[in-house]
Amino acid sequence: MTRDVIALTPTMPDPKTVLAGLFAGGPDLEVRTVADGAVVQLCTPDGRTLVSVEAPFLVHTLGEAQRLLGREVRLPDVPFWWTEARASTAYEEAERLAGSFAGRVATVLGGTVWPPEAAHTDVVSVATDESGEAQAATPPAVDALTDDTAVVIQDRAVVAMTSWLSDALRRATADDRALTIVTPPHTTLTLPTRIALQGHPNRWVVQGPGSGYYDGLSGAELHWQGTAFAPVLDADGGTRVADSFKPAPDTGERQLIIYLRTRHDADESLVLGGALEAAFRRLTGAPPAGWGTAEPISLPWSTRQLTGLARSRAPRPTWLLTVGGTERPALATTGVTRTTAGVEEEITLTLGYGADEPVPLDAVQPLAETLAAGHGLMSMLTSLRAARRDLTVPPRFEPPPVPAAFTLGPDAVRDIGPAHAGRPPMNISPVSLGPAAAPALHYPLGDGSDYSGWEHLEKLMSHLEAGK
Repeated sequence: MTRDVIALTPTMPDPKTVLAGLFAGGPDLEVRTVADGAVVQLCTPDGRTLVSVEAPFLVHTLGEAQRLLGREVRLPDVPFWWTEARASTAYEEAERLAGSFAGRVATVLGGTVWPPEAAHTDVVSVATDESGEAQAATPPAVDALTDDTAVVIQDRAVVAMTSWLSDALRRATADDRALTIVTPPHTTLTLPTRIALQGHPNRWVVQGPGSGYYDGLSGAELHWQGTAFAPVLDADGGTRVADSFKPAPDTGERQLIIYLRTRHDADESLVLGGALEAAFRRLTGAPPAGWGTAEPISLPWSTRQLTGLARSRAPRPTWLLTVGGTERPALATTGVTRTTAGVEEEITLTLGYGADEPVPLDAVQPLAETLAAGHGLMSMLTSLRAARRDLTVPPRFEPPPVPAAFTLGPDAVRDIGPAHAGRPPMNISPVSLGPAAAPALHYPLGDGSDYSGWEHLEKLMSHLEAGK
């Protein structure tokens, strides 16, 4: 049973409706606000947090709730309001309290609750500690805090990079702590969550069979060692890999991964997001459906608005998420950075395909030509991997992506030298894209099924680096 409960309503919960939900614990509980008023918490009289409720936000993106919550959930038509309540794992009653809060809000506003079985409107009696000792508040998403680690327990099918988790990660990093997410073995991560956990010493800890734990990204067996999870070592001092991490049978599902870098002059007329929109249109037949800074990705696609956000944060970097429509799983992360050379975008776009769906590798070269001609392309790497169509990350081994093509933008070709860049020391014939005076070069590396593509890419990169 999940400890997160979400009210999905066609209208915004007003203060009276929220107050009615907060009375789910009766009159003896206390209410406080944290995170500059963005989170309301129900607490015991001694200050222990029972339930944290995030401020409601509007979801415009069709299919986003199904992507994160499952297709069996009955949802209001978009746009709808998403109000999330997170129950503390320290109190047995907290989960029912969160369910009653969400059930009351949904009942008043004619909405629905996820998970459906959590919804009710009963008053939940909470046994409180009458010792009188005040308890220090922890960040809303954190279940346990040590000197080294912020532990978040998630028992849900898909763990997304929500604003809860984003805040926990930011605070843990600022305090020099590791963020550790603990889940059961049926849980998967979204790609943004996986990216966030790749930085050492953050971890995805999976509770395996029995009482054992293992790392969901590396497979290393883990145990709790005082203040953090640490690898279990064998007799030779090596790390043991959990049996549960063995690869799943190949289902024929694939992911196409486009990693590209662009650079633009930093002037007032600059509009970001054009390269990403061009990639979506070429590979899915439609522009992105939505964008945001956390999941669920709630804002309708707008290059003007995302440019405004990046400009307001400059010279600090901005990290953005973009999602496609319901027909083709497509998710992108974009890092926007102000440098001495201009404004740079670092984009990773991932698209999912079923066993009976052809991967459009023939669209990659035309996409490269479009990006080189009008979107400041510096480089683009195209790769293919055997992985889930829905783009989620399971806690078991997945093979790495295989390079299929590499494109060098016109400015990079000029810096290296067209003669040197155009004659790689291998059986690869680059394709010249654009005007002869300022060409981009596109290097086919294979069809993404042969791991020799890595050898070709390494030799090509060494050759190009030598020309700088």
